[in-house]
Amino acid sequence: MPAESYPLYLLRAMPAKESEAACDFRLLPWTKLFRGKLMFWDLRAGRVIVLILALAVLALTGIGLNARYRKRAGKQFFSVKTLTYSAICIAISLILSRFKLFAMPQGGDVTPCSMFFITLAGYWFGPAAGILAGVSEGLLRFALSATGSVGPVQILLDFPLAFGALGVAGFLRHMKFGLFAGYIAGALCLFCMSFLSGFLFWASYAPDGMNPVLYSAVYNLSYVLPEMGITIALLLVPQFRKAIDRIKAGLAT
Repeated sequence: MPAESYPLYLLRAMPAKESEAACDFRLLPWTKLFRGKLMFWDLRAGRVIVLILALAVLALTGIGLNARYRKRAGKQFFSVKTLTYSAICIAISLILSRFKLFAMPQGGDVTPCSMFFITLAGYWFGPAAGILAGVSEGLLRFALSATGSVGPVQILLDFPLAFGALGVAGFLRHMKFGLFAGYIAGALCLFCMSFLSGFLFWASYAPDGMNPVLYSAVYNLSYVLPEMGITIALLLVPQFRKAIDRIKAGLAT
């Protein structure tokens, strides 16, 4: 079988010498620590354990922020309403992510607006809630993902950091056209994380003679831009925008 036909997770499961013979990895030195090894996070049970531990850390962080903010300001940092609506946004995003209009071979999909609902949490409640929702969404997607990995840094870039970056939409929530600007900013930040991951960890998939930086940019834009186009088309519908803004106004009361 030619090198290009081996999925990365199968190469990882091979003995080191066989893996190296099958594919010439062009990876940075720290990724070679994991080459030819099947790590516990490659197994479904291992991913569930990582998910549980990470969500526990997020929950403790949220509790700590709430306690500190309540002590200083007399109210909660994350209200029950914020947590409830953010959880709904996460659930809708996760469900929509299962409907793949187009899937890339090494990860990345065009879905019906799944990224939008994470930016929506930021638009409604601010950047902290949006980033927390995005990190949670990324961890859930990692647990459900069937693609291989090349180490913890790649996992962080492709999942919690990439989807957490969608929450930066919250910084633009009070701007004119903040719904549009926030979504575009969040999607571009997700692209930046995915681009870094592609350049640093997936350069071996670049065609011969192609610059890995260009390859990563083209690869990741090929699924980020179409989904952005679908979502922006939806946001151009006045009734949809008004519904989103009515909910935002109601949540503020």
